[in-house]
Amino acid sequence: MSIDKKNTAHSSESALSRFSRGTVTRQLFTPEQIQESMALTRPPSIKIASIAGLQAALALLAAIVLTYFSPWTHMIGYPALGALASLFGRYAPVRDRMRIVAICALLLTLAVLIPSLASLAGASATIMVMVLALLAGASTFAVNHLRLGGPGAVIIVFAVGGALAPVESWQAATERAIATAAGGIVAWIVCALTDHMRTVELASLDMPAPPHRSLSHELIAAGRITLGAGIAAFIAHAAGWPHPAWAAIGATAVMQGGHLHVTMNRALQRMAGTIVGAFIVWSILSQSPSFWMLVAAVVIFQFLTEVIIGFNYALGQITVTPMALLMTYLVAPAPTATNMPFERVLDTILGAAIGIVFAVIFSTVDDRAFLAAHRKKP
Repeated sequence: MSIDKKNTAHSSESALSRFSRGTVTRQLFTPEQIQESMALTRPPSIKIASIAGLQAALALLAAIVLTYFSPWTHMIGYPALGALASLFGRYAPVRDRMRIVAICALLLTLAVLIPSLASLAGASATIMVMVLALLAGASTFAVNHLRLGGPGAVIIVFAVGGALAPVESWQAATERAIATAAGGIVAWIVCALTDHMRTVELASLDMPAPPHRSLSHELIAAGRITLGAGIAAFIAHAAGWPHPAWAAIGATAVMQGGHLHVTMNRALQRMAGTIVGAFIVWSILSQSPSFWMLVAAVVIFQFLTEVIIGFNYALGQITVTPMALLMTYLVAPAPTATNMPFERVLDTILGAAIGIVFAVIFSTVDDRAFLAAHRKKP
C-alpha cells in the first residue's frame, strides 16, 4: 500500500472515530451541554409571543366556557383540545396563519377520532398504544410536510392521548370528534378576529424560511418518532403506568429537535421544567380547587407558556405541565389526582431518555459531524 493510500485510510478511520456514536454520546453528556440547555435566548418577537399567548388563552377559555353552558358539559375536554390549533403559525403571514390553524384543527380532530374508532372496534390496550405510536409518526410527517411549524406534532400527540379512554358507542365517538372540531372552529374565529394585532410587528421581522427537507428525510423522521414514541409508551404501559401517552409525548417532543445538541437540550429542559411544573400542579390540586379556579389556572398557564417558552424550553415546561395536567383533571376528576404530577415526571423522564437514545442511534454521520463542529465554536 502506498503512503498516500495509508494516509487516506488513516484519515478515514480517524474521521469515523471522531464522529462515532460513542464519541457523540460523550459529547452530549458534558458540563458544556448542561450550560447550553440553561441558556436564555431572546425570541424573535416578544410582542408576537404575547399575542399568540393571548389568542391561545382566549380560544381555550371560549371553548371551555361555551361547552360548560351547553348540553354537552361532559365533553368539555375535547373542545379544549381543538382550541389548541391556535398555537400554530404565530410567525406566519396572516393569510397563511388562517390556513395553518384550519389544517391543525383538522389534524386535532382526526387525532381524537381515529383512536376513538379504534376503541369502538374493540382494540386492546396494546393495540391502542400502537395506534398512538402510528399517529405520532403520521402527525410528525404532516407537520413537517405541510410546514405547519411549532409547537409541532407534540400537540397532536397530546390530543391522541386525550382520546385513549374507551368508547362504547358510535354516538360517543362522533360527539368527541364534533366537540374537537368545534374547539378548532373557535380557535380559527379567535385568530381571525385578533390576528391583525400581529401585522405591524410581522412587517418588521425578517424570519428565515423553514428548511426544505426531502420526502425521504420527512419519512425517516416520522418513522423514527413512531418507533421512539411507541417504545416509550409500551414501556410505560408494561410498567402499569396509567398514562403511557405522556411517555410518547415526551419522546416526540425531544425527537423534534433538528440537531443532536438541540435534542439533548430539549431532553434536559423538558425533564427539569416538568419536575418544577409537577410540584406546582401538585400544590394546586392538593387545595381541592373549584372548577372555575381550575379554568382560570389553565388559561393563565397557557398564556404564560406562549410568552416564556421562546426564552428557554424549560421555562415553558414549568407552565405547560400544570396546564396539561389541569386540563386532564378537568376532563376526568379523580380522588387520586395528586398522584398525576409524580406520574407525569416518570413518563417525561422515560420519554426524554428514549428520545435521546433514538436520536443518537438513528443519527447520520452529517448529524454527528455537525455536533462536533458546534462543540468547536467559541
